[in-house]
Amino acid sequence: MKSEVVRSLTATFEGYAQQTSDGVEFWLARDLQHLLGYTEWRNFQAVASKAKIACEVSGHSVDDHFVGVNKMVDLGSGSQREVDDVMLTRYACYLIAQNGDPRKQQIAFAQTYFAVQTRRAEMIEQRLLEAERLSARKKLTTTEKELSQVIFEHTGGNQNFALIRSKGDQALFGRSTQAMKEQWSVPEGRPLADFAPTIILKAKDFAAEITIFNARQHQMQTEGAISYEHITNNQAVRKTLIERGIKPETLAPAEDVKKVERRLSSENRKSLKTTEALKKL
Repeated sequence: MKSEVVRSLTATFEGYAQQTSDGVEFWLARDLQHLLGYTEWRNFQAVASKAKIACEVSGHSVDDHFVGVNKMVDLGSGSQREVDDVMLTRYACYLIAQNGDPRKQQIAFAQTYFAVQTRRAEMIEQRLLEAERLSARKKLTTTEKELSQVIFEHTGGNQNFALIRSKGDQALFGRSTQAMKEQWSVPEGRPLADFAPTIILKAKDFAAEITIFNARQHQMQTEGAISYEHITNNQAVRKTLIERGIKPETLAPAEDVKKVERRLSSENRKSLKTTEALKKL
């Protein structure tokens, strides 16, 4: 396929893309019908039906990717009538293209176009999730430093912090910090939190924030009082998680947060270099 044809088709496909009020990108089926070279709606519907089956088999909800809508179309007489249409996500378009006639130039292009676009969206989503986890880890570090300071101010000893945090882990996981480290294969000398999934990082942070607040509010002066407070808060968070179907100790470990941080930093540097290079052109 010639480069000018590819550029033309890319512009055409992107020109028909629309967005919902929530920012979700979609194409209308009757537009995609013509973009893919189908002159008759019934023939396109047959391809779309195969795509819906593929969507269901792949474990995705058809209703999330194929949303029925109505729209008004102009008639030759100058009047209008209402017709059925379907809002299609990028993934739905990809499945339709995969089930279309590969002899059509538009289909051959769409198969690659939507595959690349879908992969790009997945990469963006993954990067956002990684950035969220890194942010949650940094937030927990800040909160735990504050808790350590509160413990020192109220009890006169920083040595109590590790003990209180350990008791909090026992309450949250139902097992010791060391047991969780062994379960998650945490390297010697590394914090458990560096391998915790985002939901656990936020859970630990929330419990610690409550402990800080109440320790100050009630002027707790002993390790026993602050420990009891921290245990109670972690037990409450654990209860909420379990009620929502999340059992902390059964979750799989996440990737080493240090590796995630290095990868994101490297990607940011590459993006910066690319931006600077483009500015010089």
